[in-house]
Amino acid sequence: MDGTLATLWLLRILFLGLLYLFLFAVVRTLLRDLRSAARQPGTELGRLVVLESPAGDPPVGRVFPLDAVTTLGRGVNNTIAIEDSFASADHAVLTFRGRAWYVEDVGSTNGTYLNGGRIAGASQLGFGDELTVGQARFRLERGRS
Repeated sequence: MDGTLATLWLLRILFLGLLYLFLFAVVRTLLRDLRSAARQPGTELGRLVVLESPAGDPPVGRVFPLDAVTTLGRGVNNTIAIEDSFASADHAVLTFRGRAWYVEDVGSTNGTYLNGGRIAGASQLGFGDELTVGQARFRLERGRS
């Protein structure tokens, strides 16, 4: 075996070793980031605070953290269940689209109200706005980071 061939083999092995070292560093960094993200609680997109609830459930002052899609109504399968005879089983849906919250009435009997006015279709909510579902009244607030 001449010197040129031995040098080529040495360069190939060195290149392969450097490639494995690079891949090891990438995997180690990804695992560290994943573990760090798993330890940190997720930030809330927003939250609903109960301002008024004549039926008593949910109680006044209760805070509900919101998901990107949150359903409200009397049915037990809703994200926020409201014990109120004026609320429909599936009453309204809150959705986070882009950077804004939207509320949509999903065919309830008594309607959904935003800041005292009945909504038709999807309506944009702002932080501090009040939402009425049945006789329960909620306020949309910023989520905690």
